[in-house]
Amino acid sequence: MKSNATTSERATSAGDGGARPGRGRVRASSRPAPARSVSLRRAVRRNKIAPYLFLLPWLIGFFVITLGPMLYSFYLSFTDFNLLGSAEWVGIDNYIELFTSDPKYLESVRVTLVYVFVSVPLQLAFALLLAVLLNRGLRGLAIYRSIYYLPSLIGASVAIAVLWRQMFGRNGLVNQVLDWFGIVGESWIGNPDTALGTLIILNVWTFGSPMVIFLAALRQVPEYLYEAAAVDGVSKWRAFWHITLPMLTPVVLFNLVLQLIGAFQAFTPAYVVSGGTGGPVNSTLFYTLYLYQKGFANFEMGYASAMAWVLFFFIAIVTAVNFWLSKYWVHYDD
Repeated sequence: MKSNATTSERATSAGDGGARPGRGRVRASSRPAPARSVSLRRAVRRNKIAPYLFLLPWLIGFFVITLGPMLYSFYLSFTDFNLLGSAEWVGIDNYIELFTSDPKYLESVRVTLVYVFVSVPLQLAFALLLAVLLNRGLRGLAIYRSIYYLPSLIGASVAIAVLWRQMFGRNGLVNQVLDWFGIVGESWIGNPDTALGTLIILNVWTFGSPMVIFLAALRQVPEYLYEAAAVDGVSKWRAFWHITLPMLTPVVLFNLVLQLIGAFQAFTPAYVVSGGTGGPVNSTLFYTLYLYQKGFANFEMGYASAMAWVLFFFIAIVTAVNFWLSKYWVHYDD
């Protein structure tokens, strides 16, 4: 009877809703699932949005301050625009005029190329020489490193350019030192033959940044290479050319590209030393200085924009060529 009653109860419960508790339990355990799923989706959405919120200031700066003006200047390079009236579309006339009927522009290109391809190799060579000397285990290395790095921080400032003009003037420090040896100097910045040389010296003097990078790279050269060379009787001079320099070639490429780009954009020293004229006789007329004169002195903003884009593409080409040539002389420790 008990068994029958139990069976009957099971049948009854199965027939009139005995399964409800079972379904109820399933429903009870599954009810939080949608809520958890929704909260999980919200958390995932927040995690996806959060990086963009952190990037938002940079993105606003990039699109509003950098990319937007760049695209607008590219449009202006095809116009005749004087900042006061409306821009008049002239097609590629500005670009044609640059290379066919503006001898002053070509002179600025020549001066800039001389400045870049003379000062940058000298600067890198001097920086490497000093880094090798400092890598010999001097006491107070951190102090020397800070002192030599200082010119890189202030070398492009107006104050240093003014100081440079005073040093190389007719009554400047350089001529006073030469006077001790009975040499009567002239105004180095007033002579067309020497004015550009003073700016090259100024750029070489800002060797601190590449020197610090060279110094860090020298610490990464494996010591066992020098020990093996010493066992074979290799002199230090040959060890430098066959071990140190090849191991530094990736860093040399890095410094070369950075310094080339910076030298092409040099402006402040030429502007301050020449008083904004590029003189004497256009001997310090850097590309950027002539661009400034066209844009903000003559108000030929369309022409200046064309000059800026020519410089942009030229720097891009020089950089690409450097990377392409690097496969012939840069050694990576693979």
